[in-house]
Amino acid sequence: MSVSVGFIKTLENVDPQLRRVLLELLEELERQREESITKKEFNELKEVVHELGATVKELVETQKQARKDHEIFKKENQENFGRVWQSINELTEVQKRIEKESRENFNRVWQSISELTEAQKRTEKELENFKKETHENFNRVWQSINELTEAQKRTEKELENFKKETHENFNRVWQSINELTEAQKRTEKELESFKKETHENFNRVWQSISELTEAQKRTEKELGRLTREMVMVKERLEGISDTVGYTIENRAYKTLPQILADHGIKVEGRLIRRYLKIKGTEHQVNIFGYAQKNGEKILILGEAKVRPSKKEIARFEKLCEYASEELKTPVFKVFVAHDFPPVIEAYLKEHDFLPVWSYELE
Repeated sequence: MSVSVGFIKTLENVDPQLRRVLLELLEELERQREESITKKEFNELKEVVHELGATVKELVETQKQARKDHEIFKKENQENFGRVWQSINELTEVQKRIEKESRENFNRVWQSISELTEAQKRTEKELENFKKETHENFNRVWQSINELTEAQKRTEKELENFKKETHENFNRVWQSINELTEAQKRTEKELESFKKETHENFNRVWQSISELTEAQKRTEKELGRLTREMVMVKERLEGISDTVGYTIENRAYKTLPQILADHGIKVEGRLIRRYLKIKGTEHQVNIFGYAQKNGEKILILGEAKVRPSKKEIARFEKLCEYASEELKTPVFKVFVAHDFPPVIEAYLKEHDFLPVWSYELE
């Protein structure tokens, strides 16, 4: 039995499952016709095929209309989603503005932002559930479309129910968004009140800071006066220390040669105060002179202080090392002072200094 080209083209627009059933039916009819068929039966069969073709065309038109309705629904659904995302983006921008304005404020602002963030997360979770629900609904739609070959009318009824259900879901979504918008307005109102309160608090803080600044200035002024007085006292003490130091030096020039002799050192000439040029810089040495020890010429270098410190001893020791290198002569180091604390006296002996008490110069 020949099949018209128009009928074949019509089958191309039919759902694959339905098309497979129709082709199997035509093959079965062809097989039965080849086995045994009367003219009357053949005419009846042609009429059946004709009616079947008309039914298929009607089914195709119905399917096209269903697809068209589905496309319209998809477009409406996308527009609804567009409005949903626009509302969410606007809320996100509001959220960012709130975070930016509140970043440097007090802990209560951060707490409010945290609560709003949690609310936003709950909203996103609800939207995710809605997307999942919509996805499942679409799966049911596609299942209904695949079952179009069995019951097109039932599919249209289910699609209508689905549109109604989706519409109700969107209504619930819009209701939730409206509620969230109202909550956002309340939050902004509360934030405005909080900003006003914070501004007043900051004014009080700045007033306190200004008062503290003035008090600080007065303190700095008083500290400056005390510092000047301390400098004057320090200068007087240094003057007294220098006077005592010069007195110790002058006595050392006369008495120190005898003390050195007791240590096997014979001073040549006199001990004097002298400036040494070391590494291009002039350095004053309180006690300077040459001597003989065990037949070897040595250089006597000494320092006179009221009460020496480890820092002063270390500085003078470094000077003695440079002088020895510069003058190519071994150095015997002496430290004369009015007072040697035990730790300082031990430190001098550890570094090969001869500590001489001022009372030994009598």
